[in-house]
Amino acid sequence: MGTNSADSAGTNSAPENAAIELKKVHKRFGDFTAVQDFSVQIRKGEFFSLLGPSGCGKTTTLRMIAGLEEVSGGSIWLDGGDVTGLPAYRRNVNTVFQDYAIFPHMNVLKNVYFPLRMRKIPLREALPDIRRMLQLVNMQDYENRLSQQLSGGQRQRIALARSLVNRPAALLLDEPLGALDFKLRVAMQQVLKDIQRNVGITFVYVTHDQTEALTMSDRIAVMKDGLVHQIGTPNDIYKDPATAFVASFIGDMNFLHGAYAGDEDGVDVIQLGDTVVKGKKRRYTYSGREEVLVCLRSEDIVISGQAGMQNKISAVVKRVVFRGADYEIGCALKNGDELRCVVSASMMDSAFAPGAPVTLGCDDANVITFPKSQGRDILDYGGGEEA
Repeated sequence: MGTNSADSAGTNSAPENAAIELKKVHKRFGDFTAVQDFSVQIRKGEFFSLLGPSGCGKTTTLRMIAGLEEVSGGSIWLDGGDVTGLPAYRRNVNTVFQDYAIFPHMNVLKNVYFPLRMRKIPLREALPDIRRMLQLVNMQDYENRLSQQLSGGQRQRIALARSLVNRPAALLLDEPLGALDFKLRVAMQQVLKDIQRNVGITFVYVTHDQTEALTMSDRIAVMKDGLVHQIGTPNDIYKDPATAFVASFIGDMNFLHGAYAGDEDGVDVIQLGDTVVKGKKRRYTYSGREEVLVCLRSEDIVISGQAGMQNKISAVVKRVVFRGADYEIGCALKNGDELRCVVSASMMDSAFAPGAPVTLGCDDANVITFPKSQGRDILDYGGGEEA
């Protein structure tokens, strides 16, 4: 699990286009291993996210990059230099936390000036940079406001301006939008991405929110229990997950239980009870009648067998859930598994009612398989146990 060859760390120095490089970094707290052998090269100007559930090691990784936690092994490189043993104040990175840490006794201008003041840069000399940053975060009209006069989103913008004003090599963000309400959080996602694109500084972003990561990132590292399961673009991770865990964590994935029944010109043939399906997305080699997990995204399934579908599965409608723009329809298969599909509100048919027999269809290009043993890593938010 983990990286492809493009993500492999070098042995002596970081490549010229790498802002940050981790080389087999791990972190232990007593007998507990929080991060295991994490290697990655994060490019200059890249928006790179660390994504995973609580306790996966993403914040610990960020704190090691920042110098707020010592590594237990491996090395960290910034701008081509080994900073593993350097304290936080000697690393050319800044960190933005969820609580913003805006100084309440200072107005907006003085908050943004603070890091330049620590470098003994006179205010008169610093003013052009301060005002440029306030313009960038669209807070140029708030120079004299105190923090208690600002909204949560405005305080977050000021925290960003203050972190960016001294042009760090990288900005580290630890769930910075977590304290905002849903609509403001969505709005700030675009603001963050626009700011990052405009300043051209490397962002390393920690989140447990898959939508945030998919929306903003150039690449994502998906983590669980200290291990990196996959590093790739949002498109790669969504459409071609490397493990069953990644498949379960990103988007809405159906998991079915089947048995490998052979190969037809590079396409897996899978037996699902009395139904056969074929899948093109192969990462693993199977033998005999090995049990496998068959994965299908709900949006890749059509109901009532549209012409041209390469796989067709008989089922019975179990539940119908209205979600505003669409309906989620849960269908029971003969072998006891359930498939969820999505139908847009404009295409919903009254015939898709609980108890109705239906035919579900999908293309073999959308069928992904994993060894059954990976079922133990699937996130089950329903509270049950995966076989």
